[in-house]
Amino acid sequence: MSDGVESSVEVAPRPSGRAAPLRPHRRLSVVGVIGELLITAGALVLAFLGYQVWLGDVIVGGQLNGEAVEQAEVWGAGYSDVPPSEAGDPSQSGDPPVLAAPANAVRFANLIIPRFGGDYYRPIAEGVSTSSVLNKGNIGHYPTTQMPGALGNFALASHRSSGGGNFHDRHQLQVGDHIYVETPDGWYQYSFRNLEYVRPTGVGVLNPVPQATGVEATERYITLTTCNPFFSTAERIIAYGVYDAFFPRAGGVPAEIASNVTGAG
Repeated sequence: MSDGVESSVEVAPRPSGRAAPLRPHRRLSVVGVIGELLITAGALVLAFLGYQVWLGDVIVGGQLNGEAVEQAEVWGAGYSDVPPSEAGDPSQSGDPPVLAAPANAVRFANLIIPRFGGDYYRPIAEGVSTSSVLNKGNIGHYPTTQMPGALGNFALASHRSSGGGNFHDRHQLQVGDHIYVETPDGWYQYSFRNLEYVRPTGVGVLNPVPQATGVEATERYITLTTCNPFFSTAERIIAYGVYDAFFPRAGGVPAEIASNVTGAG
């Protein structure tokens, strides 16, 4: 018997026995595939650049440092008990010794720049060929310029950020920073003077007196050249230095670079 009040309880519908329709899968469009490929390619490029800028140079730089230390041990055989010299104190008066220029691609010296750290120690080879010298991690010597210790311009070239990143930190040099060139005879000390930016055609930096045409050299210079800016050959960044002193191997390693030469940096 009904009391006239409608019930508020809803009756569930009976199941029909049919499953709910599945949502359709999203179809991949050609544009979407291309976009994903581009993103992947971009990530790979960034990873490669990271390797080139940092990790690759760290690994190769460490190898070059080890090779320079090994070469120094060969040159220093018989002098291992000589204590380090006083940094900045010339160990020999008069003209320093001058090596004869070696054959192309032959390593004959090492470069040490304390500003770049106690593990900066890089081999120098004759010539500036990309394939036989620079791409092998060497710093190259321009054959048309003087050898270390000779009056005139000892000019070097290297990659900026590959093959060990030999000149990666060139722009960090400060006036008065020492630059050392090591040969079997000992160490030539130069002091950094200034930076200059030139076009790739600016070969005046290789003159016996840099940027002075037809002038006879009365001093000993060092010139370091590399590309600028990073990953570009639009211009060259040049570092100039002037010779200070020579430290013969028999007198011991200059104290300022003892950690570089011994591999303790």
